[in-house]
Amino acid sequence: MKEPVTAPELALSVVLPVYNESGNLETFIPELSGVLRGLGRSYEIIAVDDGSTDASVATLRRLKEQEPRLRIIRFRRNFGQTAAFTAGFDLSRGEVVITMDADGQNDPADIPRLLKIMEEGEYDIVSGWRQERKEPFLSRRLPSMIANRIIGHSTGVVLHDYGCSLKVYHWQVAKNVKLYGELHRFIPALASEMGVRVTEAPVNDRPRRYGKSKYNLSKTVRVILDLLTITFLLNYVARPMQFFGLAGLASGSVGFALGLYLTLLKLLTGVDIGDRPLLLLAILLIILGVLFVMMGLLGELLSRTYFEVQGKTIYMIRAEE
Repeated sequence: MKEPVTAPELALSVVLPVYNESGNLETFIPELSGVLRGLGRSYEIIAVDDGSTDASVATLRRLKEQEPRLRIIRFRRNFGQTAAFTAGFDLSRGEVVITMDADGQNDPADIPRLLKIMEEGEYDIVSGWRQERKEPFLSRRLPSMIANRIIGHSTGVVLHDYGCSLKVYHWQVAKNVKLYGELHRFIPALASEMGVRVTEAPVNDRPRRYGKSKYNLSKTVRVILDLLTITFLLNYVARPMQFFGLAGLASGSVGFALGLYLTLLKLLTGVDIGDRPLLLLAILLIILGVLFVMMGLLGELLSRTYFEVQGKTIYMIRAEE
């Protein structure tokens, strides 16, 4: 059974994935701390070092002497940004969990406004929207625009900027969302199965001062593959037979129709059909149809195991009044 999630002890938790950002941390952490202190709420900053090879850890240790509410989590190796977010969510103690990049491109000054939007609108997620991005159009912004449209159409959660790390989450969302691969970009879509309320707000996008972006073409390919995964998870994880079964019925029906046509042709005209490619196609489609249906049945069994072993329900209660 799934372990119960404990109630939050603090007001805010800020999760920062860190990978070779020593130069940016020097100014970013003090800036972030100043904004959080100005809110007058209890808080913590969780810096998750994702196997940095520069002086990031040493810089964080030095900054911790000035900011005791800074927590440093060190990975044994580079596991990726999704793993860093997951660790931050698991270890967070705040009622509201805020995610940001550690490179200084997200502006801490936007945090009070995002928190106000969340509280006034009773939203579960407030996502940042970088309307004026400081990045090349063809290599970064255009692919991002296309990806955001595809993600919104595929998942039903329409946001202009899924890639913006500056997001504010209710603690129940952060504690219950399960992340794998590169799925941190899709948290609002993944959380939609809980029935969450999501909105977005414009945020400032600042140029990177030190280091270089970790984004490259290989990540684009992985994002596309993860999009296929999340589309299936959101729509068919609890009913895989509706996906595989429909494909099986379609394939089997076409194969049966072709087989019936060839049989009638043989009976009525006496034409030899044994060497016709159409016969092989009919047999192949019927076999594929049976295999798809069998995959659907196996998927149903795995789906029940997935929910029952984890103690995971197919519903999420917002409140009891």
